[in-house]
This record gives sequence, structure tokens and C-alpha cells, in this order.
Amino acid sequence: MKIKMRECLSFDDVLLVPQYSDVKSRSEVNIESRLGNTTFPLPIISSPMDTITETEMALAMGEAGGLGIIHRYCTIPEQVGFVSYEGVRAAAIGVTGDYFERASALHGAGIRIFCLDVAHGDHSLMRTAIEKFKEEYGESVHLMAGNVASRDAYERLSEWGADSIRVGIGGGSICSTRIQTGHGCPTFQSVWDCAQSDRDTTIIADGGMKTSGDIIKALAAGADFVILGSLLAGTSETPGELFEGKRGKKYKVYRGMASKEAQKDWRGAHSSNEGVSTTVPFKGPAAEVLEDLENGIRSGLSYSGSRTIYGMQFKAQFVKQTGAGQIESSTHILRR
Repeated sequence: MKIKMRECLSFDDVLLVPQYSDVKSRSEVNIESRLGNTTFPLPIISSPMDTITETEMALAMGEAGGLGIIHRYCTIPEQVGFVSYEGVRAAAIGVTGDYFERASALHGAGIRIFCLDVAHGDHSLMRTAIEKFKEEYGESVHLMAGNVASRDAYERLSEWGADSIRVGIGGGSICSTRIQTGHGCPTFQSVWDCAQSDRDTTIIADGGMKTSGDIIKALAAGADFVILGSLLAGTSETPGELFEGKRGKKYKVYRGMASKEAQKDWRGAHSSNEGVSTTVPFKGPAAEVLEDLENGIRSGLSYSGSRTIYGMQFKAQFVKQTGAGQIESSTHILRR
């Protein structure tokens, strides 16, 4: 059997070519993006993971101009408790079991942005869930669906009625899906492919972004927003205790929701192990991390001579770099 194979590119494989710019200050750059009827000044969403987003992170994201999605790995009353604060706007649910009961409770608490949060979104269960939501709530709620890795999947979820789609499978820093299952696609390539579609469903890049430069590449490739986990892990607002390690350094736990540890805490047992649990250095307030990322995004737009994300997408020029180019792109004095 002949297998048709193509080359797929990751964030480290590409660079944006600098272009003529008359942007005199980062303050001239507008990095807002729209999710449904709402405009967000910062195109960053915090991941619905139990070591990333509960009440404090959702509030911090809102204050910074982004969005926090309350995770679903808890009881329905606990999740409702997390969202019962002014400024908290989005929550995750699944597509099986008590998901609709959970959705009803969250809707009653004021949630109107629902993240249908599953590892493999190109699935019949996703279609059933989307159709049930649309039948019950019509256009009064925003459905963020995913995750998907291909243009075909993106277009299917668009047809089913998703309002925004999380794009990226297996790229998260604590995700082992590609190792365990052999399936996935570099997130940059997935975003690029989905952006070539004639559908206009909002694209949310999810996974594989390690720097503000990667965020810029995702946005330039066609994403409207990015979802972040590891870049926000270890901040003051993430759930979990702060503890002291060797030499007095402080740490917090960061884990994938398909890790053995997370599954055991969440449902008392584990099945497929597609994530890991680790510790990350304490980073301080999320606001400081988000400010650094925002400044990097603004600078990135100015290097493309653009004042808006959509302007950058229109004129972006990517080049592929070699392995030697990747080394040159890094702070390579540290390699000497």
C-alpha cells in the first residue's frame, strides 16, 4: 500500500520575514480579537486544566483583557462555585455523561461561553453535543469545540455548528498523545491548514507555543486566539499549593489532564495515559507573564509593519529555516 506523505512544519521550523514598518510605538498596535459578539483586547485564553484555570486565573485573565476557561475536572457544584464571581465568563464541559446537566447548571450561573473540551473533537459525540446545544440554547451561547488537527475536521465542526474551534492535537508540553497513540500534527501546520479553508469559524491555536514568538507565528498563520497552559503554569493564580524545593526554590504542580495523576484525582482511575505530571518554578503574578507576552505580540506585529492581527495575517511572509537556522535563531551564546 502506498501512503501519500507530506512534510509538516512546527513553530521552530518557520520564521516571519520582517517587512517595512511605519509603526513608531507598540502603543499604536491593536491586538484585539473577536470571539462571537465579544471583543477581547488580548488574544490569549488560559487552558481549562485543573492546574491552570479556576476562579483566580479566570479573574486575572479578564483583568488582562483575555479569557479564562474554568476546567471541568470537578463536581458540578464545585464548578458552579468557581464561576459564581463577577467577571468569570467561560467554562469547559465534556460530551458524555452528565455534560448537559453540567451545562444547564453553568448556564444558570451565567456562563454563555462553553468549551466542549475533549482530546479528539472530530467525533460523532461532538456532533451530537453541538446539535443538542443548538437545539436547547440556539445562538444565545458560544460553543468552542475541539480539539482538531486537520482542515477536514475543522470544516466538519464548522458545519455542525461550532462557533470557534481549538486547533492542535498532541503539541502541549505535558501531552504525550503523539507518543502513546502515534497520532497528531504540529500545531503550526494544523493552524495553517485550517486557515486555508473558506469557513470563517474562529480558530484558536492550542499547544506547542513556548514563547511570544510562537504566539505571533500562530496568529500570523491564521489563528484568532491562542490557548496557553505551560506559559501560565506556576503563576500565583494557578490552582495548587506553592511548595519549596531544593535550595529554597519555590514550585507548583503542572499536569496534563490525561496523566495518571489527574485521572485518578478526577475519576478515581486511569485508562489511556496521554499526559505527564511535573513541577514548574514559581513565576509570580500571571499579570506579569501576560504583560511580557502582550509586549512580545505587539513587537511582533510591528516587525511585520502591521497594526492589527488581521492586517498581519494578510501580509505575513513565512520562510522555512534549517536546523542551523534554528540554532542561529536561539540565544546561541548559551551553547558555547
